Amino acid sequence: MIEYVRRNQVSRFFAYCFVSSVVMFSSCSKSDEKDPVITDEIELAIRNMSLRQKVGQMFYGRPEMLDTTIHWFAGSDLVAISMQEVNDVMRNVNKDYPVGGIILYAHNIDDSTQLESFIGQLRQLNGSPLLCIDEEGGRVARIANNPKFDVTKYESMDSIGRTRDPHNAYECANTIGSYLKRYGFDIDFAPVADVNTNPENVVIGKRAFSDDPYVASGMVTSYLQGLDDAGIVGCIKHFPGHGDTKNDTHTGYAASNKTWAEMLDCEMITFKTGIAWGTQLIMTAHIAAPNVTGSDVPSTLSPVILKDKLRGELGYNNIIVADAMEMGAITLHYTNADAAVLAVQAGVDILLGPKNLIEAFDAVIAAVQSGKITEKRIDDSVRRILKLKKKVGRFKY
Repeated sequence: MIEYVRRNQVSRFFAYCFVSSVVMFSSCSKSDEKDPVITDEIELAIRNMSLRQKVGQMFYGRPEMLDTTIHWFAGSDLVAISMQEVNDVMRNVNKDYPVGGIILYAHNIDDSTQLESFIGQLRQLNGSPLLCIDEEGGRVARIANNPKFDVTKYESMDSIGRTRDPHNAYECANTIGSYLKRYGFDIDFAPVADVNTNPENVVIGKRAFSDDPYVASGMVTSYLQGLDDAGIVGCIKHFPGHGDTKNDTHTGYAASNKTWAEMLDCEMITFKTGIAWGTQLIMTAHIAAPNVTGSDVPSTLSPVILKDKLRGELGYNNIIVADAMEMGAITLHYTNADAAVLAVQAGVDILLGPKNLIEAFDAVIAAVQSGKITEKRIDDSVRRILKLKKKVGRFKY
């Protein structure tokens, strides 16, 4: 037992040293200095964009969101439809509802030939959408878990974390990123940065690298680097940490009862390391954090969590993307319109997966026109999004 404790202490020490070196190296290598040419180009684009074009950049979602003939209740409804190509309804809706990004799910993907054709069609949509996917490795892998694709499969991120070797996380992400790049994706909504501290957790579990924040931190930044070296943008999730919850936000309310001080000693270790590395995207969790915010409001809709804590205290300046707005933690308590407006007011830049694109989009437009949301607030988000599009070579304004 003594020897086990000693080995565990040693592994945590080396993990801490690795994380510290990442933070120091990132601070030096990932400069926050602005390129004046890029800045001027983005500012000119924003000045020339209509309000609809700008708001459209903030909407990312399933391809089905552009087909107004589809009415669905559960994800299984969409699986049955299996949308795998762009149709005329989508093109017509997209004329008035430009979108900044499209995320593909397993049912949108048949084989490599179909995927390449579909991506080519999606590239032609109004809004110059970035193409996204959840390809974490393990049980959440839309391509690797499709038997028609001959790509490397991974057991879980937990199994990689248990090796205590960050290079294994790098190798995993670089392999995943390489095939995503080959098929034409821009963003992988991975890795999971949650610290899996609750054994009753039904949604995170082995998707997380570890129940030790220092081990998780080293794995997360190595994973981000592996994706980056393959030409894919990663995203750490789910802020402020979904690892200490019991319930699943896909189906309803979930909460972390930790105080902010407790989060700083655990969950924030991983997120702060990812921020220091230079992550371009942080995805919110729909969990409530009542001992931080004083309410049961989902973190995605909380200015305390996003503005005060993430932007203010942690100093994060890049894109905040909402977890899918179609999830039960949102739709069971808020309308599409109210949720979209509240998320923007809270500080979200990208509204991912609205249950009804038209209602959510129109609500944000109306909120700007009424003065509930300032156009400057929209511009702040669009600026971050266009900066990312410039980085990945998808800037077309």
